[in-house]
Amino acid sequence: MDLNLRKAILSNISTNDQDQLEATISEAIQDGEEKMLPGLGVMFELIWKQSADQDKQEMVDALEQGVKQAVDTE
Repeated sequence: MDLNLRKAILSNISTNDQDQLEATISEAIQDGEEKMLPGLGVMFELIWKQSADQDKQEMVDALEQGVKQAVDTE
């Protein structure tokens, strides 16, 4: 069986509008279900590919801060 997870995820979100995409992200984070992680990863990949270098740096900075906060609260 040839399962391309990335293509399946893209197919599932291909007709979503901005509100639906935001809801998908928010729900995945709020619910904290591990099964949603691949989908979030594919979405992040799309965002990353569409972002300018300055935006990428801002995301990396935010990620670094988030990791530090998450580690400090454990």
